[in-house]
Amino acid sequence: MHSRQSVEGVILAAGSSRRAGTFKPALLIGGKPMIIRCIEGMSLICGRIVVVGGFEFAQLRRLVQDIGGVECVENPSYRKGMFTSVKAGLSCVRGGRCFVLPVDIPLVPPRVYEQLFSVDADVVVPSFRGKNGHPFCCSRAVIPRILREPDESSFRSVLRDIGVQTVPVDAEEVLIDIDTPGDYEGVQQRFV
Repeated sequence: MHSRQSVEGVILAAGSSRRAGTFKPALLIGGKPMIIRCIEGMSLICGRIVVVGGFEFAQLRRLVQDIGGVECVENPSYRKGMFTSVKAGLSCVRGGRCFVLPVDIPLVPPRVYEQLFSVDADVVVPSFRGKNGHPFCCSRAVIPRILREPDESSFRSVLRDIGVQTVPVDAEEVLIDIDTPGDYEGVQQRFV
């Protein structure tokens, strides 16, 4: 159905995690760091994964350094906002299609990646019960257009301008975003 080499993943892990009060990529979820949960979810379909870091970059790199097919890229402009990390990650993509996932949405199951990949559109987004979630799946054709956008842009608004194909999925995990200590406690309950 697809060649793993032609599909890549971008995980956005550069933020300073202010609301969470700790370095989110290293937070343990069911005994594994959040960044590892993200990688595991996409690694079955993605032949190469680019992790974009900024805040605590050395610690992030240590977390992923022994995982084959994973590269860590530093975004020196991460303080300007998430879209700078989107651009830093997409500028490294070599494959025909790629997934983009924020690190704080770590529980997306592999079947969601398969579903999104099976849809032939420039930008594909999962939705659960009418609410759009993550990850985004982008074709290589739209990457140059995204990279031309100013750093202050919002990824969602850029994708809306390009046009998004929404795919209903039976996976609440596409909406589970760990921003606060309360969110984290809720996710931990799933592993008890």
